[in-house]
Amino acid sequence: MQKTSARLLSLLSLLQTRRDWPGALLAERLDISPRTVRRDVDRLRELGYPIVTSKGPEGGYRLGAGAQLPPLLFDDEQAVALAIALQLATTSGAGIEEAAARALTTVRQVMPARLRHRIDTFHVTAVERPTTRPARPVDSTVLMALSAAVHARETLRFDYSSAAAQGAGDNSTDVPPPRRAEPHHLIIWGGRWYLVAWDLDREDWRTFRADRITPRTPTGPRFFPRELPGGDVAAFVAGRFQGSDGSGGWPCRGEAVLGLPASDVAPYVHDGVVEEFGPHRCRLILGSWSWPALAAALGRFDADIQVVGPAELKDAFACLARRYADAATAPSSHR
Repeated sequence: MQKTSARLLSLLSLLQTRRDWPGALLAERLDISPRTVRRDVDRLRELGYPIVTSKGPEGGYRLGAGAQLPPLLFDDEQAVALAIALQLATTSGAGIEEAAARALTTVRQVMPARLRHRIDTFHVTAVERPTTRPARPVDSTVLMALSAAVHARETLRFDYSSAAAQGAGDNSTDVPPPRRAEPHHLIIWGGRWYLVAWDLDREDWRTFRADRITPRTPTGPRFFPRELPGGDVAAFVAGRFQGSDGSGGWPCRGEAVLGLPASDVAPYVHDGVVEEFGPHRCRLILGSWSWPALAAALGRFDADIQVVGPAELKDAFACLARRYADAATAPSSHR
């Protein structure tokens, strides 16, 4: 049988995992008698934990909400998850950054040394944008391994599965060789985790989806960090996902004034900049793959448009105007 202190912690941990626990089931899980369960419940109540007893043929217990917050109990995985969530909250832009930072400091102080070390090596950059797609879950041990390698500046060796391989399951017999990369940043973009790293085999910067990474051990030798193109990880990642050369912008970027309030335009512009330009006008700076595509994106708003620049954007509008005019006057063909 466990010592009393260890048994109390185990009992409290179980009470936190579900709403109601039959006394007999608790006794079975803890390998103790129902009488010992009752005594341990009384001890937890003396420590300030509001445990409610339910009546019935079997009887049971429930961890209730008290007027005061007693000491909380977290297992290792819960403590790490809480610290990761608090660290992400410090970059959320939701107005809770300072409170989250203080909470993270408080949680860290009461952690065992082994967990403090894991948390201290975890650093993430939130490069968020609006998204509606569900994110693939990532094993927390993978995230911790990636973050530890970033922190220690150690070369990573890992298996990387393609989207096709994930869709086909594990039936593929062709196993590609492990990838080798120098990890620089662990980021979140569009609800997904990515590793920004220098690919040693391809000699170029890459962004790897964390849910497709399976780290290998041990890690490789330490490396001296390279300078990320542009020096800003947020601009670099945004540029990569927008198809640019890493300078942080679309290949084509222009500016126009729309005959709509900024509040009507902003919800539909994820990667652009919207500025109020009077009570019923706004200025929109937007990027796209090509000038015609940019002109079409601006034209989707049902409003008057004044092109500010550059000249390529004005030319694209003229080109689209001719195409639309021709389409409107062309005779209909029926087969």
